[in-house]
Amino acid sequence: MYHTARARTTRRPACRKAPMSGALPDGPVWALGLMSGTSLDGVDAALIETDGVTVSGFGPWRTAPYPAALRAQLRAVIEGRGAREDTERALNAFHADVAEALLAEAGVARQEVAVAGFPGHTVRHEPEAGLTDQIGDGAALARRLGIDVVNDFRSNDVAAGGQGAPLVPLFHAALARRSGLAAPLAVLNLGGVANVTWIGGPADVDLLAFDTGPGCALIDDWVLGTTGAALDHYGRLARSGTVDSSALDALLAHPYFDARPPKSLDRNQFDPTPVSGLSAGDGAATLVAFTAEAVRRALAHVPAAPLRWLVTGGGRHNPTLMAALGERLGAPCEPIEAVGWQGDALEAQAFGYLAVRSRRSLPLSLPRTTGVPHPVSGGVFHPA
Repeated sequence: MYHTARARTTRRPACRKAPMSGALPDGPVWALGLMSGTSLDGVDAALIETDGVTVSGFGPWRTAPYPAALRAQLRAVIEGRGAREDTERALNAFHADVAEALLAEAGVARQEVAVAGFPGHTVRHEPEAGLTDQIGDGAALARRLGIDVVNDFRSNDVAAGGQGAPLVPLFHAALARRSGLAAPLAVLNLGGVANVTWIGGPADVDLLAFDTGPGCALIDDWVLGTTGAALDHYGRLARSGTVDSSALDALLAHPYFDARPPKSLDRNQFDPTPVSGLSAGDGAATLVAFTAEAVRRALAHVPAAPLRWLVTGGGRHNPTLMAALGERLGAPCEPIEAVGWQGDALEAQAFGYLAVRSRRSLPLSLPRTTGVPHPVSGGVFHPA
């Protein structure tokens, strides 16, 4: 993660008590969203005011990088060699610590928060096999926080025949409507895996979303393996290197890029062997080019070229990656802060939004966002 832990307050929740476990009241409520992304960088927490359709206000948010030991535990579980139960307990405790720190620093009482959205951490995602697996104990988190929790957002979609990801597009669309942005618009998330939301108009049916390919995971893994650093700070290593065209062609030969969306990926879908003999700088440069070119190829699958690309996720802090995208996309490519959205809080805000949608039995996914045959709600409710 590119920033140290901190909190920002945009608007403090009004001092009103949320209902005890049960149906939510009519109108907007304050929700707490949590997010642990495939990039293994840390946990984001944010408060958002929403009725599950529109966004009424943004509250405080906080992001905290994982301690090296917990990051290593998560990586081991993802690779099938770790202690799952111990890691899940540590993951839950870290999420709870971040959430409690956010509430304490903002002076927000637990009773003011109607629900928390807790997606946990994805350790395996194979929707073609009907499998999506996240660790994170929603019931334990609800007990610890004293706040109702919704978790397991993806399983219902996968069981119905969808990809289970990406789940944030409905939130992207709500923000675009709130901001009055011109369409067609693309919102690109550069996490461990990269995904795009194409917004063709104001209605939810105007959405198309899919994973474009690698985001930052391959780059981060390469940097860790060759330099020992957790990531390529500000793209300096990649900027020092040269793209190896043969290795790039081999990476782009993956059949995923020809598949039609909706489609989604596991973090470890791509084999980095083609860059294995390169120098640290050349390997980083080649993997940056791989991510950028994978995003460019997504243009073949959208109904119309976006007028603008708004970029969120940790990758937007990498100037070398952002420059590579700008060279390829043929339209302005900017961090989402350019339109006043909060990049480090956005995915956490999204899961607060989705938790409210879940409690109101509203769809979390659509045929053109995950490939599910019909709009599907989801999530598992855990009362405090």
